[in-house]
Amino acid sequence: MRKLGLLAGQMAAFTVICGLAWSVANGQEADHLRVIVFGAHPDDCEIRCGGVGILWAERGDFVKFVSTTNGDIGHWGMAGGALANRRNAEVQAAAGVLGVTSEVLDIHDGELMPTLENRKIFTRLIREWEADIVIGHRPNDYHPDHRYTGVLMQDSAYMVAVPFFCPDVAPLNKNPIFLYSYDRFQKPNPFQADIVVSIDRVIDKKVEALALLESQFVEGGATGSADTSPKTPEQREAKREQVKEGFKRRAASVADDCRAKLIELYGEEAGKQVKYAEAFEICEYGRRPSKEEILKLFPIK
Repeated sequence: MRKLGLLAGQMAAFTVICGLAWSVANGQEADHLRVIVFGAHPDDCEIRCGGVGILWAERGDFVKFVSTTNGDIGHWGMAGGALANRRNAEVQAAAGVLGVTSEVLDIHDGELMPTLENRKIFTRLIREWEADIVIGHRPNDYHPDHRYTGVLMQDSAYMVAVPFFCPDVAPLNKNPIFLYSYDRFQKPNPFQADIVVSIDRVIDKKVEALALLESQFVEGGATGSADTSPKTPEQREAKREQVKEGFKRRAASVADDCRAKLIELYGEEAGKQVKYAEAFEICEYGRRPSKEEILKLFPIK
């Protein structure tokens, strides 16, 4: 059992399938990237990669966000299937704004483990998407679901090209580029900004998508309460605006933290002017791109 809320995601999946069919028919699929992003909960991909996801999608690349747990304990006032369905619906709505497709795995929130079964799920997902780029958490993180998402992603590196591992799905012809998304954890090793992308042009669209994840950011998620949750439509709308501004500040802090790499990739004048960014570290278990390839593959202008 892998998917949750299949019906809720059918329209997004249908749109992607139609796009793929059109691209193949017109000989264009080879010209576009295929990117898969793993986030531990139904909000992590959107937080960490929502901006670059928009930019990739706008230029015709195919982007898939995978939530590796269903988020079914991530709220102070509700849980179980009702919450899992709600969070799936939220990320599907966000995917419509971002221009990506979204899938939620049917694994309980807080219970993801780095098992062989789950390694095979990750491997199959990467192969089925025919990914050029794979993104996930770093293995050192405060949340066990984050850590094990990172472990499972990096354990799939190399294995995705091994023919007799998960032989029911064709192996990839080459190992994708594997990346870790940004965090500030220092032990046992701090994040290294190898790739930083300006999201200035799409920041408003990104935060609009994030504000749709109301169970988490408007109502407070697992650590909220009835006292702090909005009581009226006016309070809810005010909270949505606070959420948007908060995520703008977060993206601005990424740009400031990674300013040297922005200047390296964009040039001194443009790099200094970037206000909002998303950053990634190259996992050495995947293919190692050159600077020239980074500038081509990533929406860096």
